[in-house]
This record gives sequence, C-alpha cells and structure tokens, in this order.
Amino acid sequence: MPVDGLNHLFENNRRWVAQMNARDPGFFQRLSRQQTPNYLWIGCADSRVPANEIVGLLPGELFVHRNVSNVVAPEDWNCLSVIQFGVDVLKVRHIIVCGHFGCGGVQAALEDRKLGLSDKWLQHVRDVRDKHWDQLGALEKSDRFNRLCELNVVEQVFNVAQTSVVRDAWSRQQEVSIHGWIYAIENGLLRDLRISVTRPGEASQQYQSAVKNLAFPKEDVSVENT
Repeated sequence: MPVDGLNHLFENNRRWVAQMNARDPGFFQRLSRQQTPNYLWIGCADSRVPANEIVGLLPGELFVHRNVSNVVAPEDWNCLSVIQFGVDVLKVRHIIVCGHFGCGGVQAALEDRKLGLSDKWLQHVRDVRDKHWDQLGALEKSDRFNRLCELNVVEQVFNVAQTSVVRDAWSRQQEVSIHGWIYAIENGLLRDLRISVTRPGEASQQYQSAVKNLAFPKEDVSVENT
C-alpha cells in the first residue's frame, strides 16, 4: 500500500491514465514501443517549471534533463550523458537550454548566500556573475537578478556548443541546433534570448551577440519577445 499521505498521487495517476486513454486509446501502447523526441530540454529543477507542460508536448516528445539553475558543467557526467544519448541515440534536432526568472540558485549565487552542499555546484553561476560583473554591476538590484538569469542561460548554451558530443555531431553533418530561452513564472511565457547555434563557427559570435543584446535596458524582461 502507498505510504500514508501519498495516496492522492496514485489516485491522480489513475485519473491521468483514464483521461489519456479516453483521449487516445492507443497512446500508451505507442509510447512503450518507441521514443523519438526532436527536442532535448536542459532546464532548472525548480518545481514551478514543468518542461513538457510549458511547451505543450506529450510524454515521448521532449527529452529532459534538469538540475539546479540549468547548468551545463564540463565535469557533470550526468548532464553530458543526457546530451550524448539525446544527440547520438535519439537524434534530437534541437537542444533547448531554458532558465527562468526568480531562480533561487541564481539569486544565491548573485548574493553569495550559503546553502550548503549546493554551494559548490552554484560556483558555476558565480563564475558567470563574475565574468559579466561590468554589465551586472551597472544595473539596479532587481534588474541585476533578472539579467544574471539570462546571462546564465547564454553561458550554458555556449557550454553545450563546446561539448565533444555536439562538435562531433556537427563534424559528421548531423543537424543539431542549440537555443537559449527563459521562462517567466509570473505569467507563464517563454522568451527567446536570441542565441541559436547550429555549427561550430557560430558559437563565439552568437555568444557575443547575445551578451551585447542583453546589455540594453528592457521595459519588462518577463514578457514574451518575438
């Protein structure tokens, strides 16, 4: 029997299965036979940012990796293995790095707050903060927080582009594009940070362009930008 206090989760599961079967009777049978997503999502572990729901995709349509503050670190074999499996095995066409405004990990890194074990992981975000402090230091406190959330995404897109997995895929002419997006929890909208890398020679140029574009003031950084 489920642990007391968790029964409602099993009830929710059964309700969800019934709804899916009513909508599409063959859904689970097809899902069990194959996994062919076109997209790999690298996002934050924040419980308010459910990857599939945000982009309106069903299970099987989005391959997902999440960690605190959506970091792609060169020593993180978990994230690198997901990228390798997604690119080499599943043949995803798009890798989306998606951060979000109000990220607690980014805020802790910005303010040098101590959280415990997570502090070592968040050194990657503190490195982003230090690298771009000339831009960040010129902003008001609230704008600085939002901007670091954006810059962290841009940095991680560049990191994905530097992985041997992606570079090897490009060298054999496999089509893989890397994109940087950010999500606003307060209104549910995604925004494109205008960094998309499709081949090795684009990575540095796209990175510099995105950082420069972010340097301009915005009236509202939380709304969708077309």
